[in-house]
Amino acid sequence: MKIVSVVGARPNFMKIAPFVRAIEDANKGNGAGIDHILVHTGQHYDDSMSKAFFDALNIPEADINLGIGSGTHAEQVGHTMIAFEKVVRQEKPDWVVVVGDVNATCACSITAKKQHVRLAHIEAGLRSGDMTMPEEVNRLVTDRLSDLLFTPDRLSGDNLRREGVAADKIRFVGNIMIDTLEAQRHKAEELRVADIVGCNRMEGQGAKADFGEQDIFSLLTLHRPSNVDDPKILGEIVDFLTDELARDMPLLWTVHPRTEKQLKAFGLWDKVVAARNVVTLRPLGYHQLLRLNMGAALVLTDSGGLQEECCVLGTPCLTLRWNTERPVTLREQGGASVLVGNDVRRIREACREMLERGRVPSRPELWDGKTAPRIVEVIVEAGGI
Repeated sequence: MKIVSVVGARPNFMKIAPFVRAIEDANKGNGAGIDHILVHTGQHYDDSMSKAFFDALNIPEADINLGIGSGTHAEQVGHTMIAFEKVVRQEKPDWVVVVGDVNATCACSITAKKQHVRLAHIEAGLRSGDMTMPEEVNRLVTDRLSDLLFTPDRLSGDNLRREGVAADKIRFVGNIMIDTLEAQRHKAEELRVADIVGCNRMEGQGAKADFGEQDIFSLLTLHRPSNVDDPKILGEIVDFLTDELARDMPLLWTVHPRTEKQLKAFGLWDKVVAARNVVTLRPLGYHQLLRLNMGAALVLTDSGGLQEECCVLGTPCLTLRWNTERPVTLREQGGASVLVGNDVRRIREACREMLERGRVPSRPELWDGKTAPRIVEVIVEAGGI
C-alpha cells in the first residue's frame, strides 16, 4: 500500500508527527508494508514556522516539498493543486491523507479526487458555522470529498451525519493533537519558564523586571483577522491587557508576525512594549509554548490548538472568538474554555471568574494519545486499490 500524506502549515505538523510514527510502528511490528511519502506544500516556508517544528517533533524531512510559499487563498490553493497533481500522477498512491483545515488540505483533497485516489481526512467533522472563516470552507470541501473521515470527538461525527455523510465512512478515533501532547509533555516539563522568556524576549522593551521561575503569569496568542485587523477592536484589547490584566500579573505575549505588523500600523506597538508587566516574545517552538501553557494561570487565545491543549492540561482558557469548531473544549462540555469574542467587558468578567476557578483538567473520550495507531489500523483494513 502506498500512502501520500500532506502537510502545509504549522498546525499540520503536530498532527502528522504521530501519524508518521504510527506507520513506522505498523511496518516494524505488524509487517504492514506501507510505502509512505510525506509531501510538504511549503505554505509555511519560514524555518521558524516549519523546519524547527519538523526537528523538534522528530518528523522526517519531507520526501517532496512543493515550495508554494505565501499568497492569497486562491493563489495558494491554485498553485498547490497544480504542483500536487504532478505528485499524484507520478506516485499513484492508494490513499492521500490530509490533516486539519489549512489551504493545502483543501487543495490536495480536490486534486486527489480528480485523480480518482481515495482520500482520508484526519480531524474531520469540525464545524464553527462561520462561513467567513477560510478554514470552515476548507473543512466542508475536504469532508465532502473524503472516503474516510477520522473524527476527534462525537460532536464532530454528529455534524457529519447531519450533512448526510454515510456512517461507514466516519471513524471516531480521538484527537491526534493529544498524541503529540502526550509524547512531548515530558520534554516540555524539563524547560524553565524563565529561560524561555529570557531567550525569546523581543527587542525594544526597555528595562522590565526579571521574570522569576515561580511567578504567576498569563499567556496570550492573537492572530485572527477579526481581532487584529480593526484598529478599534485591537486598541481596546491592548488597553485592557496593558492597563488591567497586566496590572495583577505578568502577561507573556507570543506575538504572531501578522499581529506585530498590525500593532505597528495602528500605532499601538509602543504602548505594548512600554507596559511594565507585558513581555512580548517571538513566535515559540512547540515545546516552549506547551511549557508556558502548563504553567500559565490563564490563557487568552484565538487558536484552536491551544483550546485543545488547555482542555487536557486544565489551564483556564478565554477563547477570543465568537464561535469555535471545537465545542468539546468548552466548559459546558466539561472543558476548560469559554468563548468571549473580542468584547472587553466579557473578557474582563471571564478573567475574574476563570482565575477563581483555577486549573481543572478534562480529557474527552479517546483523547488518550493513541489516535494515530487507530487511524493507521483503519486505513490498513480498508486496503489498497
